Amino acid sequence: MTNLIHEEKEATTRTMTKTEPPKWLLAFRKEIDDKTFGGGVNCLAEDATCNLGIADWHGREQIRENLRAFIDTGFTALHDVVEYWDGSSLKVFRGTVTMTPDDKSKPVVKPVMTHFFYMDEKDTSKVRRWFGSVGPVDQGQSGTPAKGGAPRSRL
Repeated sequence: MTNLIHEEKEATTRTMTKTEPPKWLLAFRKEIDDKTFGGGVNCLAEDATCNLGIADWHGREQIRENLRAFIDTGFTALHDVVEYWDGSSLKVFRGTVTMTPDDKSKPVVKPVMTHFFYMDEKDTSKVRRWFGSVGPVDQGQSGTPAKGGAPRSRL
């Protein structure tokens, strides 16, 4: 199994500025929401890596195809960037994603998401490493009591 943890070698201090999300990020999210996966995905470096949840994807084209395969599993996503922080080589955002199932008998869910984008050292307009977390997306994990157990915390 691949180690999905990226360990920084040195302690660092970084100044972060809360600002509006950049055009590249909005274009990237739009490609996913529209299920087009075109030019907006090109914000990723050709050899970018993505650790989204348990995913361990390598290379822009593999990331593009795996995102397409995931989104084509019976739902439409609509991403909303609520907060964006720019730390030069590190970009962080949090938001929500409204996930509307194609099967109208299933509920719409709106999990929280948080993403870290480490920019390429040579071409700072490209994302080199992407670490993201979304969810939980299952209603049974959203704070409702497990059978015979206490409610899960809602952070």
